[in-house]
Amino acid sequence: MAMGYSTALRNAQMDAKTATVGNAGKLAIYDGTRPATGGAATTKLAEFTTGTPFAPAAAAGVLSPTLPAATTGLAAGTATWARLTTSGGTFVADYGAATSGHEITLNTTTFSIGAAVSVTAWTETCGNP
Repeated sequence: MAMGYSTALRNAQMDAKTATVGNAGKLAIYDGTRPATGGAATTKLAEFTTGTPFAPAAAAGVLSPTLPAATTGLAAGTATWARLTTSGGTFVADYGAATSGHEITLNTTTFSIGAAVSVTAWTETCGNP
């Protein structure tokens, strides 16, 4: 039998992520194969500073983080996954892919040193199984 969660609980779960990230968290974009959750990272292609606060309150189990300001590429490569941390670098979450069609949408998945990159959309849904 599958479980179902109330909207209030799903919102609380997503709002806990906002509280955990805190102000000015970091979203790093990487190439290569995503490691085990929280494991050693591959090549960092870019790093964004998240909003303050990270996101407004969740609604209907959906969190819409404030889009970070554009940044520039730190290395050349193809974006395949992302990691969210606090401003101090404490691990919060890994995202399976950092490409269009997933939680995080970038203006490009091909990164070059010094080239402008941006997050164009970012939503996360805490759904029912």
